[in-house]
Amino acid sequence: MPIKPPQRPRVSSATGRPSGEGPGRAPARPASAMGTQRPPQRSAGRPEPVANALAADRPTALYLSCASGVEELLADEVRRILGEGPVVIASRGGVEVQASKQLRSADECRAALIDHTLRLNLESRLAQRVLWRVGSRVYRHEDDIYALGRQVNWSDWITPRHTLRVDVTSRRSHLRSLNFAGLRIKDAVCDDLRERTGERPSVDTRHPDLGLVLYMDDLDAVLYVDTSGEALFKRGWREDTGEAPLKETLAAAMLAAAGWQGRPEDGPLLDPCCGAGTIPIEAAQITCNIAPGIQRRFAFERLLPFRNAQAAWGLLKQAARARECPPRVPIYAGDVAFRMTDFATRNAERAGVRHAIDFKTADALQRPVPCDHGLLMFNPPYGERIDTKGSARNAYGQRAEQGGDPDGWRDDEDEGMARPGVRVAR
Repeated sequence: MPIKPPQRPRVSSATGRPSGEGPGRAPARPASAMGTQRPPQRSAGRPEPVANALAADRPTALYLSCASGVEELLADEVRRILGEGPVVIASRGGVEVQASKQLRSADECRAALIDHTLRLNLESRLAQRVLWRVGSRVYRHEDDIYALGRQVNWSDWITPRHTLRVDVTSRRSHLRSLNFAGLRIKDAVCDDLRERTGERPSVDTRHPDLGLVLYMDDLDAVLYVDTSGEALFKRGWREDTGEAPLKETLAAAMLAAAGWQGRPEDGPLLDPCCGAGTIPIEAAQITCNIAPGIQRRFAFERLLPFRNAQAAWGLLKQAARARECPPRVPIYAGDVAFRMTDFATRNAERAGVRHAIDFKTADALQRPVPCDHGLLMFNPPYGERIDTKGSARNAYGQRAEQGGDPDGWRDDEDEGMARPGVRVAR
C-alpha cells in the first residue's frame, strides 16, 4: 500500500500558530490505538525538555548574524558592549539580543532595542549585520508569507518616498519559489502603505532605504529589518584590495579567538603576509580603541524609528572618538610584494592607524623577527600570490644549509612529522 506523507500542522490564519494551540500550550499528542493517551515515561531526576518556541511566540528582538563558529565570541562581545542587562542568546549562525527582562512596557523595550542597535552597529567587530525582528509566524504557503508582511505597520518605518528591497534566505523551506516569497513581502509592504497613505514605495535593489530579510525554515517564517545596510565587514576604509582579500569580521574573529585585545600584556603582533593589511589594520584599531563603524554610515539613519535617536547617535560617535588612544602595543606587518605593501599602507592611512603599524616589504621566510615575544598571525595566500611548487620547502632547506636553522633541515615525512610551514595530511 502507498505510504502517506507526513501531515503538516493546521495553521490558524489569524495567529499563525498550529490550530488548537495557544501561547504556552504544547501541541496535542496523538491518541494511542486504544483511544487513550499514554503519559511519557521518564527516568527519575531527568529534567523535562523545553520545546522550541514557535515563530508566532517570539518577542521583538535583534539578531546579529556571524560566521559559523564565531557565535560564542560574538555573544561575549555583545555582553561587553551592552552590559549585563539585555538577554543575549547564542544560536547557530548568530546571536539574539532581547531587551532586559526588567523592562515592562513595549515602549521601554522598543527604546532599549533602538539604543542597542546604535551601539552594536558602531562597536561590533564580529557581527555581519544587525537585524531587527518585526514579525514571525508559522506558514504553509505564499499567502501566509503575505500575511506575515501585513502584520507590520510599515508607516512606522518608512514613507512612500523611501525605497525597499527584500532578500530571502531559506533552510529546508517547502515553497517552490523563494523569489515569489520575496515578492509577497514586497506586495505586503506596498499594499499597507498604499492603504494608509494612498501611495506606495519603489524598489531599489542596489541602495535601498529599507532592507528586509525573510528567513524561512520548514515551519517558521521570520521577517527582519536590516539596520546595517552594507555588511558590517565594510568598515569604510578599504579601497585597495589584493587577489585573496580577507573580510574584516573574520580577521577580528581570528584575533578574538587568540585572546588578543591589544593590551600590553598581549604583546606585539606580526603579520608577515599582510596582503592589503586587513589583520594588522584591524589589530591596530583594537589597540588604539577605534570603533569599527566610526567611518561609515548605516541603514537605520534613514528609518523613521531612529529619527528621534539622532542626538543619541551623535553622542555615541563623539564618545567613541574621545576614547581613541595611541597604540598600546607595536604592530608589525609586511608582504613580499611591493604592490601589496603599498595597498596596505594606503588602507592604513584611510583607517587612521598608519602611525600604529610598521610596514616592511620582505620575504616572510627571510625577515628577522622584530621582537622577542608576541603573536604571529597571518592569512597565507594559498597559491594566489605565491609559488605553490614547494618554495617554502626550498627556502627552509637553504636556511638549514647556510646554518640559519640551528636544528638543520630534516626530512620528517617517514616519521609522520610536518616541516615548518608545511601541513602533512594523512
